[in-house]
Amino acid sequence: MANGSLENDIEHVLIPTDELNGRLDEIAREIDRDYADKDVLVVGVLKGAIMVVADLTRRMTIPVTMDWMAVSSYGSGTKSSGVVRILKDLDSDLHGRHVLVIEDIIDSGLTLSWLVANLRSRGPESVEIATMLRKPDAAKVDVDVRYVGFDIPNEFVVGYGLDYDEKYRNLPYVGTLKAEVYSGR
Repeated sequence: MANGSLENDIEHVLIPTDELNGRLDEIAREIDRDYADKDVLVVGVLKGAIMVVADLTRRMTIPVTMDWMAVSSYGSGTKSSGVVRILKDLDSDLHGRHVLVIEDIIDSGLTLSWLVANLRSRGPESVEIATMLRKPDAAKVDVDVRYVGFDIPNEFVVGYGLDYDEKYRNLPYVGTLKAEVYSGR
């Protein structure tokens, strides 16, 4: 699919590229300050967080190591199975480390809450969360998030790592899709 056709599917740009970049600069400075002289392991949550992890860590000046996890709370379709599965686990030992989980978006918080509890059971010094987007109106559980890029309305968004049917992740901004894209018209 050509980039032009992706652009044509966007109803509204919610967060333009320059705003994303500005907020990434601010969060990187906060992380550099808060984690100075600490052994930091950045844990990216696949697939959506790839863009945020890449852009955020390039702005950070402290030494970090990175690892990746993939988890799923969905069975078939869009209904949650109620069971979180680890699809790709960490390669790193967390014992005594300062873990910074980086997410693209937090909706209900259910999967992230499970993930944080799982990581804390592995003996890290600390576990904190950074996310580019958070939907406060969609929250079903309270998850303590240390770094938030933007609070957004409870609407379906794509771009900057977020997808619909595995497309749109490569858009450099966050936007909403036209209804005909997902309604089959």
